[in-house]
Amino acid sequence: MRITPLDIQQMVFKASFRGYDKEEVNRFLEEIAETVEMLNRDNAVQREKISFLEQQVSELKRTEVTLSNTLVSAQSLAEDVKRSAHRESDLILKEAELKAGEMIRKVRMEMNDTQRDLASLQKQRLLMVERLRATLRTFERMLEVEEQEAFSDNPSTVEDNLEGESSAAL
Repeated sequence: MRITPLDIQQMVFKASFRGYDKEEVNRFLEEIAETVEMLNRDNAVQREKISFLEQQVSELKRTEVTLSNTLVSAQSLAEDVKRSAHRESDLILKEAELKAGEMIRKVRMEMNDTQRDLASLQKQRLLMVERLRATLRTFERMLEVEEQEAFSDNPSTVEDNLEGESSAAL
């Protein structure tokens, strides 16, 4: 049975011969009633605080779970981003290597073409030099024939000399 401050205030003791001093007992009962009332108020305040703190703890636990889940998600996302970045960088690197290889292949082909063209031009140059020499020899022989003709009055000799030198040059 719970005793309330009102129970204490309304408590009446039987009077007996040579019993306790009534005023002293009543004062004591009033003090006890006030103390119990104050303790009950304090107890109610403490219960409210406990209830409030339990709500806060519950909210904090929910927040902690949410933060924990968010952290796990963020870590997972960060790892995914890292993996994706690594894959992308690998792809970019491979693509660059392929482009570089293709560029090197094209440059080598162009270099081979240029070398062939250069060799062809050198052959043409040599042929042109030889033709020019042959032409110069032909002109030189023609000059010699002209000189001889100028010294001799025989025109048939000049034609024979020219025909012989022309066939020799070719």
